[in-house]
Amino acid sequence: MGKRLNKISELLEMPEEIMTNKPRLTILGFEELVIENYKNILEYDEIYIKVNTYIGVINISGFGLKLIQMNKDDIMITGKISGIDFEGFEDGGE
Repeated sequence: MGKRLNKISELLEMPEEIMTNKPRLTILGFEELVIENYKNILEYDEIYIKVNTYIGVINISGFGLKLIQMNKDDIMITGKISGIDFEGFEDGGE
């Protein structure tokens, strides 16, 4: 099934994250982060935010962190981002 989805997404020229719910992180400088394809927020504090995705957890650390925008598709985090790490991520292989 996974190979079939890959071929369909290639034919339609669709980004892989749309077809698979894999998270997409966009970092702008050290003060803005957008996460697409997330499930929910597990922890939220001005120095630490923990975001659950369909394939694992993203941990963001820093200072003055704020959730500026949040909708069903993506979230925007601003503040002084000092670190991003991942836990429990699949390797994505078939």
